[in-house]
Amino acid sequence: MILAEEGLGPVMPHLSEVILGLVAFLILLFLLRKYAVPRFENLYEERTAKIEGGIEKAEKAQAEAEQALEQYKAQLAEARSEAAKIRDDARLEAEQIKEELRAEAQEESRRIVSQGEAQLQAQKSQIVAELRAELGRNAVTLASRIVGESLEDEARRRGTVDRFLEELETTNGAGARK
Repeated sequence: MILAEEGLGPVMPHLSEVILGLVAFLILLFLLRKYAVPRFENLYEERTAKIEGGIEKAEKAQAEAEQALEQYKAQLAEARSEAAKIRDDARLEAEQIKEELRAEAQEESRRIVSQGEAQLQAQKSQIVAELRAELGRNAVTLASRIVGESLEDEARRRGTVDRFLEELETTNGAGARK
């Protein structure tokens, strides 16, 4: 109730307190502006520089990453086209090898067939010669029995055999034509 006596209200402070508070506030404001604010400003500027530098580094790294990605895509496309070319070349080479092998196999087949035909012809000639000789001996033996004289003389025997075979061939040739 002392306050009521002085005429000040319960909310209103004394003038000395207001002045003391104002002086303390001004000193605090001066100290903050002199020491604290410049430090906060320096820290803010450093942080801003770091952030901007980080952003620049990030943008630079992103640009480098995009460039590396483009190079990778280009290399990948080049590798794919090269792989396709190698695959096509391998197919062509395989076709050429297949054709060469086929040609070699056909040539080998022709050679084997011609060799077989030549062998058959040689065997046929050998068999015909053996049959002629055998036929000639049999003919000489039979002719000797029929004629009653010995046909041992080689020249006579050959002449007789050759005549007999010529007659046989003409008879077979005429019979084959009919």
